[in-house]
Amino acid sequence: MRKRLFLSILLLSFQLLISGTTILENDKVKSAITLYETWLNAQMEYRGIPGCSFAIIYDQDLIYSKGYGFSDLEKQIPASPETVYRIASITKTFTSTAILQLRDEGKLQLDDPVTKYLPWFEIRNNFKNYPEITIWHILTHTSGLPGEAAYPYWTDHIFPTVEQIKEALPNQQMIYPCETKWNYSNLAMSLLGYIVEEASDKKYAKYIEKNILQPLGMTNSSMNISKNKKLLKRLATAYGRRLPNGSHKFMPFTDSKGLTPAANMSSTVEDLAKWASFQFSGRSADGSRLIKMSTLREMQRVQWLRQDWQSGWGLGWGVRKKGERTIVGHGGWVAGYRTQISFCPDEKIAFIVMTNSDDADPGTFVYKAFEIIAPTINNAVKSTSDEPIVPSEEWQKYIGKYRDPWLYDYDVMILNNKLVIYSYEYPPEENPKHQLSELTPISPDTFRIADDNGHGVNVIFEFDEQGKVTRFKKGENYNYRVEDK
Repeated sequence: MRKRLFLSILLLSFQLLISGTTILENDKVKSAITLYETWLNAQMEYRGIPGCSFAIIYDQDLIYSKGYGFSDLEKQIPASPETVYRIASITKTFTSTAILQLRDEGKLQLDDPVTKYLPWFEIRNNFKNYPEITIWHILTHTSGLPGEAAYPYWTDHIFPTVEQIKEALPNQQMIYPCETKWNYSNLAMSLLGYIVEEASDKKYAKYIEKNILQPLGMTNSSMNISKNKKLLKRLATAYGRRLPNGSHKFMPFTDSKGLTPAANMSSTVEDLAKWASFQFSGRSADGSRLIKMSTLREMQRVQWLRQDWQSGWGLGWGVRKKGERTIVGHGGWVAGYRTQISFCPDEKIAFIVMTNSDDADPGTFVYKAFEIIAPTINNAVKSTSDEPIVPSEEWQKYIGKYRDPWLYDYDVMILNNKLVIYSYEYPPEENPKHQLSELTPISPDTFRIADDNGHGVNVIFEFDEQGKVTRFKKGENYNYRVEDK
């Protein structure tokens, strides 16, 4: 009998689709949320943060949301999941998605120069023999453009119009040569909004409303909240940092005007939960596809890697490595509001934190949620199933060891009620999970090593005249069964 020593240490569970309600019923998940909320409340008390709203998303479900503190200190209005906040730079993720939608429709290309759509674009550039600024450079913040338009709006809170930005741009100067350094730029992302208008022949805000917000049912989100009285009534009061005497001063309402595509959106944690779920599916509320899954993955993977190899930038999203987990996300900060949305594509878990204070730290709050809550959700998903899956008796005939003529050995086996294939070079690596794949049945004796979308290479088992499996074809090549000794 063959010995498979690695089986004694192999622990692998396959993720099963369960509802958000089922996850929340798990005692360990509930305990983790309680622990997190205790920590969060302590942070708010210590920092003097007026209010906060929080949401947990698993795949297509908002599984938990809650408010803490007050959306208005003077009126003692509690913060809630329905509280509206300015989400500032998270707006950029909507602008970036609009660009990729238009790319998929063939209305623009990411390597198109900015001047193709904005012929008026002109800026002083002392760096010669470097690439011309393209849409891709702006999406990855590698354009070399200055971070801001030529006005002190973060000081006086008076934002320039599009015309003022255009008028001042020729007198501004490139900060870095294009495609040499990462430099976050509100100015550059605003240009993308103008490109959306040129490529779609629609006003930017109208495009976002029609092609993203409405299809996702994000009815509590607005690109211009000053014109939405219903949402304006629920807008959290904006507070500056806590002063030495413990007080907070009110921060003025800001309209980003010409920088709207970079910073002007308002929303709730419940609405942003729909945006987070969209990152896992690419579909609207009725199931219609709004963007290709391949495009979502393109946006969420690193396009520009920082020198520390721990973080980088996708197309409109930041990407960070935290331990073994890759987290995609974006923060927002505008006078009196700080917010963060982050998600792990592999785990389909997202957290959203929204606050109404300049000295809040929603990024830290989100990462702590990944540390405390996410592992319990993963365990709940792995250990929960509506109905146990019983392996087919027919699978027994495939079980065995196979070998190719070159270097690889393969073991076909049943683990956790799934038919799987373990492939390895000799000697096998230390972690067997890395080379373990599920064989998804697609027709008699034919399986697929499939990704989340069902795509992948086929594995076809073949038989001798006595009906015994002799080999399998993987792709175009054969792997032969090794007889027991």
